[in-house]
Amino acid sequence: MDKTKRVVIRYLVNDDVRKAQVVDALLKKAGKGEVHILMPAVVVAELVWVLESFYKMEAGEVADLVDSILNTPGLTAPDDVIVRSALKRYRTERVDLVDAWIAAFAQEKGAHEIHTFDKKHFKGIEGVTVVQL
Repeated sequence: MDKTKRVVIRYLVNDDVRKAQVVDALLKKAGKGEVHILMPAVVVAELVWVLESFYKMEAGEVADLVDSILNTPGLTAPDDVIVRSALKRYRTERVDLVDAWIAAFAQEKGAHEIHTFDKKHFKGIEGVTVVQL
């Protein structure tokens, strides 16, 4: 697990109180403009995977926790529009985050079709046409 993800996980699940407090202090510094936190999009994907697989959280709870981090003043996630769109789809359309991410990316880039061997992964995703290969 990379360091950024470990830091955020400790904060979100609060399974190590001391570390969660350290992260809380860092997030407060970001909120005051004392530091700037950059969260790569891959960290968001890894957060979702860890919260789902290891902590057995449901999509809605996971999306809420990740949204709370993304809404931290002083924190930036590159491709924020795509990340937030994917999280919304993940929460509301009950699809895997990666599939939601692919659809959000396609739409953001103006693509209207997704070509795949496994159409079922995109079932229920609105706004894109899925073409079975």
